[in-house]
Amino acid sequence: MWLWIFLVGLAIWAGGTYWYLFGKRSPFSLESVRPPGPRQFDQRKRDRVIKQGFSVDKVPRSLDVIVIGSGIGGLTAGATLAKAGRRVLVLEQHDQAGGCCHTYIEKGFEFDVGLHYIGQLHENSLLRIAFDQISEGQLEFQELAQHFDTIQIGLGDDKREYTVFSGKTEMKSHLMKQFPHDTEAIEKFFKIMKVSAKKTHYLATLKLIPQWLSLFLLKSGIADLVSSVFRLSGTAATEYFNTLTRNKDLQVIFSYLFYGVPPKDSSVLINALLVHHYKRGAYYPKGGASEIAFHIIRTIQKHGGNCLVRAPVSRVLVDQSGAAYGVTVRKGQEEVEVRAPVVVSDCGIFTTFQKLLPPEIQVKQSIQERLNMMRHGRGSFLVFSGFDGTQEELGLVSTNFWLFKNNDMDQSMEDFFALSKDEAPDNIPMMFITMPSAKDPEAKIRHPGKSCMTILTMVKYEWFEEWKDTTVRKRGDEYHKYKMRFAKNLFDWACSIFPKIRDKLVFQDVATPLTNMHYLGAQKGAMYSAEHNVERFYAEAVARNRCNTPVKNLYLAGQDVFSCGIAGALHGGLLCASTVLDHIVYIDLLFLKKKLKRRKARELALLKEKKLQ
Repeated sequence: MWLWIFLVGLAIWAGGTYWYLFGKRSPFSLESVRPPGPRQFDQRKRDRVIKQGFSVDKVPRSLDVIVIGSGIGGLTAGATLAKAGRRVLVLEQHDQAGGCCHTYIEKGFEFDVGLHYIGQLHENSLLRIAFDQISEGQLEFQELAQHFDTIQIGLGDDKREYTVFSGKTEMKSHLMKQFPHDTEAIEKFFKIMKVSAKKTHYLATLKLIPQWLSLFLLKSGIADLVSSVFRLSGTAATEYFNTLTRNKDLQVIFSYLFYGVPPKDSSVLINALLVHHYKRGAYYPKGGASEIAFHIIRTIQKHGGNCLVRAPVSRVLVDQSGAAYGVTVRKGQEEVEVRAPVVVSDCGIFTTFQKLLPPEIQVKQSIQERLNMMRHGRGSFLVFSGFDGTQEELGLVSTNFWLFKNNDMDQSMEDFFALSKDEAPDNIPMMFITMPSAKDPEAKIRHPGKSCMTILTMVKYEWFEEWKDTTVRKRGDEYHKYKMRFAKNLFDWACSIFPKIRDKLVFQDVATPLTNMHYLGAQKGAMYSAEHNVERFYAEAVARNRCNTPVKNLYLAGQDVFSCGIAGALHGGLLCASTVLDHIVYIDLLFLKKKLKRRKARELALLKEKKLQ
């Protein structure tokens, strides 16, 4: 009898598991992907999609989901849910949708604000398939030159330059040529990269299975027996790199893709994952970064939803039972209620929990525990420069430049962030340079004879905090003088690499953490959202930091769910959609990947057969 009960229980468990994994209709299909249509260059027609202002009559009826924020995480969650049959409304506080994927045009120059390049978009990659699904095949990407990054360490006669190449084998071999005495260290780092690429989905799985099961697997040690990824995610980068090599220049290469956290405080797994991200090539969206929001929004609209801008959400509505049932939107002096049974927040955990929830909900222990798992990220500082001249005339290239004044990232970042407000502008230790006009082949069509450059570095929000209550573009002369001190030093540094740009500069704009707060809704101006410190990536913290929130029907998407960047935020959207649907959409994407690989194999076989005839 006990055997019979056990077998029945096993059958019920197996059937339930199979139904959970495979029993629900997939939101994705090969049939939904169509050939890219002609690029839409008419800005007025584009604005009807990405700049559609909020009004009550534009809110779709019988809403199923409200998404707060139109960053790539929110748009990904929204498009996936829309393709699953949900009616979705995305609400954006800025006057243009896209979050860090939006661009802005000024004086005939178009600048990207957060998307500078993306990796892992080679044919039939999981990320490329995801982009194809949420845009229904309308996004096209330009692969950049194989030499996609240059890293300079030091100044003047002490400057050393290293180059990073893409390619399955070329990335490693090219690095070994530059560090012939550290080939063993490079070999070991690339093994970590391989683990990060192949096993990071185990960390994502911790967020999708029941939390009690995740914690049981981790605390019992079973998880560590399955993979080293759980241990590596909680290992500090500097600590690990010191076991590989004492060559400080090489240690910089291992963690040069900085996001505001020094290597001693960051996860070795995340740093390795970021480098691996570009192993198979670096890409840029044809038509500019705003193409991403433009096409994903059209997918949402096709399925009965919409995306409305100038729609600042002031509050998440929570009923007496503690469940979210909608939001309030500020419209002039009024507040408009918009209701839906599911609310997804893509505006960060701090904004969501500390600003949008009712005060009596904010103070709950469960909310405070989630907040205590995160810290505010560093603020971002950007300089946008426009030049009168083509990239050929100015010597600009699609390659990105990462500049470091010395090879001790830990000490230089610690020293920099310890500086006073007045000392900081003259002691910037590192910066990043990207030239979007040289990456997008269609930039010459949209903006002929013009070139642009974006410079980025990380700063402390507190250096700019005294102007936090002033109005954008009206913050006063002292603020302008202060931010231009940073800008001048950064631009002068850039001119040491591209000397021709100085005399051709015709436009310059600067974004401080306060700018990012205004336009992106980024807490303390942190474009990468909550800090990516190593504690955040302890396996248990990963398991607890999930899309579900203590408020029923309220979910999180975007960079705070897993990791930073465009790809990290997109995965935050997919994880969120999986949680809302109670269906792991990654399985659907993997099935599509297998189908596409079989299709490709058949095409190659037919081509080979034709050549033989």
